[in-house]
Amino acid sequence: MVNVKPLNVRRGMGISELVEAMADTAFNARRLGEAARIYAEMVEKDAFIFLAFSGALIPAGMRSIIADMVEKGFASCIVTTGANIVHEVAEALGYRHEKGDARANDLELSRQNINRIYDVFVSQDAFEGIEEFLARIIQEMDGKMSTHEFIREIGLRLPDKESFLHIAARKGVPVFSPTLHDSIAGLHLSIYSKDMILDVIKDIRKMVDLCFQDGAIGTAIFGGGVPKNFTLQAMLLAEGFDYAIQVTTDSPQWGGLSGATLEEAKSWCKLKSDAKAVTVYCDVTIALPLLHAYLVDRFG
Repeated sequence: MVNVKPLNVRRGMGISELVEAMADTAFNARRLGEAARIYAEMVEKDAFIFLAFSGALIPAGMRSIIADMVEKGFASCIVTTGANIVHEVAEALGYRHEKGDARANDLELSRQNINRIYDVFVSQDAFEGIEEFLARIIQEMDGKMSTHEFIREIGLRLPDKESFLHIAARKGVPVFSPTLHDSIAGLHLSIYSKDMILDVIKDIRKMVDLCFQDGAIGTAIFGGGVPKNFTLQAMLLAEGFDYAIQVTTDSPQWGGLSGATLEEAKSWCKLKSDAKAVTVYCDVTIALPLLHAYLVDRFG
């Protein structure tokens, strides 16, 4: 038995030291500390890391963290929603998400052409700019393209070289969006595509191929939904992940995938029986910055 240690916070204490100390406490503080240790081991072992995230993380201000994770090698592959792709394009084109108020009058916001994402506002002008940008790309494309091929084209053409989409394209990190059609980008594809067709089978085959490579393989899942399932199901034909971290606010008793435990994933052989895994029940906008700060302190 190991004693729970009182968490002593002192002036000048670094974030990585704080997160490391949390691993010796309890509840989700301990889980967050364990997640940090597992993520660090993935990096140390040069594991191939699938980074999956859902929810409005880009509007919430997490885009620079995602970009830095790709740049520093903390993510070898990304799986996310079409909405996060769209909002990243908006930011990369110079449009901004603004601090809002969850109690705002939504009918008044509508009259002002302002869209609300809980306590974040984004102007309709942003989506007009996105449409103009994506329309040009879509009209030039032809043939069957996977989402990661199409998103790579987007990343290469973005003017913001600090965008995680541009960095991923430059570094050869594939970005999958199995729900790209379920977003504003999907609407633009339906309007402007002439000879281009999204081929989801190419995405699946590429994901499965990545699961069969040599060496350790891990996943860090922030949120749930399709990105979580698309990432985990790719291992059904392989041997299972060696490492897995998930951060979610959903609980398992409702039977939904977003709250399903990683232990449950072992019953499907998506994780190896001896995989190092932990679930942190926490808002991603709290846990992700802390985990990334820990990794930056450890690995630069």
